[in-house]
Amino acid sequence: MAGALTDVLGEVLVAADGEEVAVSALASRGVSLLKLWNKYRVSNIPSLIFIDASTGKVVCRNGLLVIRDDPEGLEFPWGPKPFSEVVAGALLRNNGQTLDSSALEGSHVGVYFSAHWCPPCRSLTRVLVESYRKIKEAGQKFEILFVSADRSEDSFKQYFSEMPWVAVPYADEARRSRLNRLYGIQGIPTLIVLDSKGDVITRQGRVEVLNDIECREFPWHPKPVLELTDSNAVQLNEGPCLVLFVDSEDDGESEAAKQLIQPIAEKIIAKYKAKEEEAPLLFFVAGEDDMTDSLRDYTNLPEAAPLLTILDMSARAKYVMDVEEITPEIVEAFVSDFLADKLKPEPI
Repeated sequence: MAGALTDVLGEVLVAADGEEVAVSALASRGVSLLKLWNKYRVSNIPSLIFIDASTGKVVCRNGLLVIRDDPEGLEFPWGPKPFSEVVAGALLRNNGQTLDSSALEGSHVGVYFSAHWCPPCRSLTRVLVESYRKIKEAGQKFEILFVSADRSEDSFKQYFSEMPWVAVPYADEARRSRLNRLYGIQGIPTLIVLDSKGDVITRQGRVEVLNDIECREFPWHPKPVLELTDSNAVQLNEGPCLVLFVDSEDDGESEAAKQLIQPIAEKIIAKYKAKEEEAPLLFFVAGEDDMTDSLRDYTNLPEAAPLLTILDMSARAKYVMDVEEITPEIVEAFVSDFLADKLKPEPI
């Protein structure tokens, strides 16, 4: 095994025939296992991810669906296909009319994975309906594609009746499953925003919609550094996150903190993008509010501000840099040492 995956596993190899000694060697390396969880952004189990062993690049994030949908391995090696190919076919409107998926071409598309039985989904749908209306009224070419996770066609029809956009027919379970596989969906609601070519702009459409009610920043290209809010705090569970806590009562403190971190975040993101990999860190600035206080309490952090941390919720680990002044040099060294496994974690 070579390439990026080797950086995670080191000398540990698992033979294709699953020899017990190799599995045992892997299981003994707790740190490597946690790094694998973080590298591939695993948020629930069981998860099965197929990779190209020569490069370490992800072939398919939702291997469990692959095994269910293609037990004979006829589609092997299950690599990603273009959105236009996966979605190809008839789409529905809630009045019963149909249109061909080619009607989506040339538009930004929000691929919306949701279900009526899910309370957070219903809450997001109400906001999303208004966002959709505002974006369309502003003259933007935008469509939303509903991919249902409802448990019956009646539930699907009831839920879809509230939506002004299009949907994959509920009966077309194979196409719904292929879309779940394409984007490695691990939970709902999820809104994937695509550009007019079908490439992913952001997987965090849910967060963007809730944070940008007026849709001024549509189509929501990702920001290198985010201000930590109630709506995006869920991203803390997606992998290691650098969080700089500041005193938000000081005018301009949060913005100055973002400007301090941003060049470092951009460098890390660009480095991993060049390797066609997701960045190993998300970057946040946190002010003073009830949500931040709860996070400090949960992670047992000191009340100091500024306070530079890396929080790894899946590993229940934290790394803390409590110094009087945070400089770009300190942040860059802190990040470099973390990525090189030179920092000693404290338990959360």
